[in-house]
Amino acid sequence: MDGRIIAHLDLDAFYVAVELRRRPELRAKAVVVAWSGPRSVVTTASYEARKFGIGSAMPVARARRLCPHAIYITPDMAHYRERSREVMTMVGELGVPVEPVSLDEAYLDLSALDTPVAAMSGLVRRISAELGLDASVGIGPNKLVAKVASDAEKPRGFVVLSQAQAATRFARQPPRLIPGIGPRTGERLRALGIETIADLQRRPVAELTVGFGERLGASLHARAWFRDESPVTTSRAAKSRSTETTFERDVGDRGMLERTLVEQARHLAREVRARGIRGRTIAIKVRLDDFSTRTRARTLPEATDDGELIAQVALALLAADPPPRPVRLVGVRLAALEPDGAPHAQQALAAS
Repeated sequence: MDGRIIAHLDLDAFYVAVELRRRPELRAKAVVVAWSGPRSVVTTASYEARKFGIGSAMPVARARRLCPHAIYITPDMAHYRERSREVMTMVGELGVPVEPVSLDEAYLDLSALDTPVAAMSGLVRRISAELGLDASVGIGPNKLVAKVASDAEKPRGFVVLSQAQAATRFARQPPRLIPGIGPRTGERLRALGIETIADLQRRPVAELTVGFGERLGASLHARAWFRDESPVTTSRAAKSRSTETTFERDVGDRGMLERTLVEQARHLAREVRARGIRGRTIAIKVRLDDFSTRTRARTLPEATDDGELIAQVALALLAADPPPRPVRLVGVRLAALEPDGAPHAQQALAAS
C-alpha cells in the first residue's frame, strides 16, 4: 500500500468478552451486559445474544422479550477500563500515532511502518494470546475506509481495502453504513430516492449542496466515495462536559426537575474544577415522554466553573421553555471549554 496507511482496531463485544474471562462457564451462551432498571439499555451483547436481534442501545425490556433465557450482567466499568489500558499499552508499543476513540477502539497511523499489515496481524494475535480478547481490524488509506472495513467481517475480521475497493464493495449498502450519516440524514436521503451508497455516489455535488447545504452536501459526496483527509489525532481535547439523568418514571413535577438540574450543575462544576477547566456555554437537554428532545443554551461573557452560576442559568433556561409534557431525561452541559486562568464569569458579571 502506498501513501497513508490507517488502521482501525475494534475489540469484539468488549464488555462481554472481559466478563467471559472471569466467567468462562458463560462462553457460547447469550450474555448481555446492561444496567438494571426500567429505563436501562443494552451496553453490549454476545454474538450468541445478537442472533436473537439484541443490539447495543436496545431497551433491556425489549431484549428480555427477544431472548428470555439470556444471562444479564451488571457493567463493571472500573474493570473494563483496566483491561482497556492493557490493550492500549500493547497498541502503544507499536510506536505509531494512536487515537483512542473509546475503551474498545482506536485508530493507528501505520504509514511509517515497513510491514503495516503484518504489524497489525501480530498485534491482534498478541491481544488474543495474552489478554484473551478478540479484535477486528480494518486497514485503508484513511480513517473512513479503516472504520467501515473493521465492521465488515466481525467478529475477528481483518479487512484491507483501498479507497476504490471500499467504494465498490459497499456500493449496495445503505448510506447509514457510513459514519456520520445518522437517522435524520438517512431519512432525508431516502426522500430524495437515495437508497444506497451507489445512489449517493451518482448524485452531483451541486445537487447535494442544494438539498443539504454546501458543507454537508460536499461531505456526503466525498464520504460516498470514501474520501477522508482527517488525521489520526493523538490528543483529543474535550469540547464539552455534560451530565444527564434518566428518570425511572416520567416526571411532571417542575420542582423535581429543578432540583435535579441544581444537583447536576454542582456535580458538573466539581468535575471541571478537578480537570482545571471552565466553560462559557451552559446548556440544558430535556427529553420528553414521547422521546422528542429540547435543548436550550446560553453563552456567558466569561468562562465559569461555579456550580451555583451554572445552576442559575440552567434553571433560567428551563423557565424560559417549560416542558409541555412529562420528562424522561434531563441534563446539563458546559461547553466552550478553556483552561482555568482567566477571570471567572461571576467576577466579570459583577464588574459589569
